[in-house]
Amino acid sequence: MGKHGKKQSLNHRRGKRTSYTNEEEENHDYPSKPSSALSDSDQESQGGGEEENQEKNKGFDGSVGTDIGLSSKFSLYQQSVQSPKGDISYLQKFFLMYVGGRAPLHLQEDFCGTALLSVEWLHGDARRTAVGLDLDVEALNWCLENNINRIGLDVSSRISLFHGNVLQPLESKLVNFSPEVILPKMTLEDVEADSTDGTTSSKVQGSATAEHNANSLKDIQLPPRDIVCAFNYSCCCLHSRKELILYFKHALNALSRKGGIFVMDVYGGTSSEGVLRLQRRFPNFTYVWEQDEFDIIQRKTRISLHFNLHKQQRKIRHAFSYSWRLWSLPEVKDCLEEAGFRSVHFWIRNMPDSEQIKCMDGFSVGRDVKYEEATSFQQQDSWNAYIVGVA
Repeated sequence: MGKHGKKQSLNHRRGKRTSYTNEEEENHDYPSKPSSALSDSDQESQGGGEEENQEKNKGFDGSVGTDIGLSSKFSLYQQSVQSPKGDISYLQKFFLMYVGGRAPLHLQEDFCGTALLSVEWLHGDARRTAVGLDLDVEALNWCLENNINRIGLDVSSRISLFHGNVLQPLESKLVNFSPEVILPKMTLEDVEADSTDGTTSSKVQGSATAEHNANSLKDIQLPPRDIVCAFNYSCCCLHSRKELILYFKHALNALSRKGGIFVMDVYGGTSSEGVLRLQRRFPNFTYVWEQDEFDIIQRKTRISLHFNLHKQQRKIRHAFSYSWRLWSLPEVKDCLEEAGFRSVHFWIRNMPDSEQIKCMDGFSVGRDVKYEEATSFQQQDSWNAYIVGVA
């Protein structure tokens, strides 16, 4: 399975980078999973607080700050950046507000990386399924060995990971975590609801890694998704309007005809359009977000993530590095509507000024600030937003 027996090493080289673009002349390089500089939405989910903040830094075995937890850039990323409980809380809220009539059960996480959100989603209800799609096979294999391998067969049998490009999702290849993967049985209602995915046997044979699996998304029968999401500013990896609309069309096609939502996040503010360096201190390491100069014509910048390991006294420079286009809220709304979404909604929260949080401990700042739906919002130093497209 994956890279069994290989010990992860810490180094100073840039992580493996992959490209989502279809336009060869642009030659953009993107890693699998962009990062949130300021987001700490995990603190907003029900039952938040210190206990939840500590839970966020635990592995699935419940240990805090173990050697395993610090053995790779992916583990460091999950501990310092991602907030799946908070995201899921909002996903459920948005679905019930804009669709309603049923509980959301089927999730697709695009740009999923290590699929931490998908794994957390499965724990909420035994009927839930998850689909993860990412271009970085290294991140997917790490997910198989470190996230999915620890959740038990009854849970892991409800997730399907695919290696491929979000701009060509039906060509993506299934990644298996055992010699035989049994996908969840579909109900007649699911089949009749229909989606653009193919219809073949739900029992799939394959290898343990994406490189050697011949089963593509278009050949596998999956329930139409209730929710498709692209978090951690992933859509900034798509640099052109053409690419963004194409991606939104694929997301719309994956949603159930009974109704569904697409949710993405963006960040902005005056501080986002210039050089910026932020740090978060955790018990065993420090996470550093570094933003380069901002091109106001192309609206592009380069983001680098670094990790300073306290005990080992080592630095992982450029653990992840991204070329991003910062999309404005009106641009995203126009593209979603052109792709075919019926309505678009903004949920925004003001973040602490960047000068106040250049160096802070964990998720201690801004934890009580909630996202609120808005049709107008005055510019601030820093803000985060969820954008919800309703099918």
